[in-house]
Amino acid sequence: MEHGSLQDPSSSTFSITNEDHTLANSVRFTLNQDPRVVSCGYSMPHPSEARVNMRVQTTGDPASEVLKDACQELMLTCKHINSVFEQAVSDFKASQALKSMEIKDE
Repeated sequence: MEHGSLQDPSSSTFSITNEDHTLANSVRFTLNQDPRVVSCGYSMPHPSEARVNMRVQTTGDPASEVLKDACQELMLTCKHINSVFEQAVSDFKASQALKSMEIKDE
């Protein structure tokens, strides 16, 4: 849910339910990499409530679009990390299989 002003779409607060610091801090970090972002931050209303309030202020672009772009960038980053991890696991398993097939001199 977006809480913003109709007069100034470059500054909004978004309430994201069923999320915690894991997503919020990642999105905040990604937003801070975007040159269109003037400031951003998040808060959690209460530790027992699974909700995050994220504030985004931009240089003029709509905050909702900038947040959407940051989420898409974060998804691409996660996909890249996953593929690198999967390749490393595959390489490790292949090296373990080669080690088990080595003939030992006695």
